[in-house]
Amino acid sequence: MIDSLFGAVQSGLIYALMALGVYITFRILDFPDLTADGSFTTGGAIGTVMIAHGYSPWLSIIAAFAGGALAGACTGLLHTKGKINGLLSGILMMIALYSINMRILGSPNVSILDQDTLFTFMSPWILIPVMVLFIKLAMDAFLHTDLGLALRATGDNAKMIRSFGANTDTTTILGIALSNGLVALSGALISQQTGFADITSGIGIIVIGLASVIIGEAILGARTVFWATLSVIVGSVVYRIVVALALRVEFLEVSDIKIITAAIVILALVIPSARRATRQKRLAQRRSRELSVAPSKPSVGGTADA
Repeated sequence: MIDSLFGAVQSGLIYALMALGVYITFRILDFPDLTADGSFTTGGAIGTVMIAHGYSPWLSIIAAFAGGALAGACTGLLHTKGKINGLLSGILMMIALYSINMRILGSPNVSILDQDTLFTFMSPWILIPVMVLFIKLAMDAFLHTDLGLALRATGDNAKMIRSFGANTDTTTILGIALSNGLVALSGALISQQTGFADITSGIGIIVIGLASVIIGEAILGARTVFWATLSVIVGSVVYRIVVALALRVEFLEVSDIKIITAAIVILALVIPSARRATRQKRLAQRRSRELSVAPSKPSVGGTADA
């Protein structure tokens, strides 16, 4: 039990990098990007194949980030320059990446269990938290720069930021590229942790990312950039813990993880909405009662007392 929870926390921190990428597209850019399902596998494929061919594990994750960023840039180009709907752009790139990833891997899965990885040289309990914290703080710093502010403004009001002379096409491409770079980096680290890369590893990853974002926001909120990115990390860890606990239920199996994910996302979306609706209803009833007991004002033309 304790071992499974520790493993869930460790995996949750790695998947937090993927969730941070999803946060950029869905929350900052307000862009429905489904490229993540393909770029996650791309990162794992590039990192695993490079390690299998004797390259440094550090170099492999840098290459994985670059590969994911390139895939994201292609999605951005399809949307901004090709004038293709954002959702469709992501779907098209996700489909294309399946074939690309198969080419990279050369087979449905590649094992690196007999190879040295990042976790061979350093304890994952040191490496993973330090890496996640560094990337979180670097992302916070970037989002407070002029370029980062332009990126945030593009998602809030693209027309307004264009009126100030900013190129929203560039910021959109950059944001989607950065997002998928983080997703691919997460995929590469997961492959090193598990010891293999699989062509189907990215299926449904976007839903896991959204679940992490929604759960984190429900727990910590998103008042500032610092708290928003921290909430994503916390949400990713909590999600993994919930899944680990759910899989210990007797009638649930590992193959049920997708339906568990769907159930978690549904609950994370429905519960806050239900709370808001209940709060608004109570507020309306309170105002109605206050108006009903409030004394009526005397009319201006009323008769004087005798």
